[in-house]
Amino acid sequence: MKVLTKNAETSAKQVRILAVDDNEDNLMLLNEVLNIFDCSLITATHGQRALLLAQAHNPDLILLDVMLPDINGVEVVRHLKQNPIATNIPVIAVTALARVEDRDRLLSAGCCEYITKPYMLEDLEAIVRCYLSCKYS
Repeated sequence: MKVLTKNAETSAKQVRILAVDDNEDNLMLLNEVLNIFDCSLITATHGQRALLLAQAHNPDLILLDVMLPDINGVEVVRHLKQNPIATNIPVIAVTALARVEDRDRLLSAGCCEYITKPYMLEDLEAIVRCYLSCKYS
């Protein structure tokens, strides 16, 4: 898996996933899990940066933590869904928030899916595989 930096470019055919989490260890774990997809991983630790990266790179999928240091994941999703460039990008909430109300709020904001931390690696892999296969089938 190739981790993108500001100046890195990807092949037009290569899958791009934006992972947003303020915890570097969580981003490293996602890097390992997503390694099986041979994709380019773009990472952000803040919501504002995630919005900029989504616009610049138009990823195929976004894995989004909810509790971020600047703006929360709900606001990030709302901004994405209002942006014509990013509105169709599937967003999966990856969060420690496990209440039914949290799930409903995230799905209402525009997330396609919701998985709670700590998650089973197989569960995350299955969700990612589902959304990527839907996009390219």
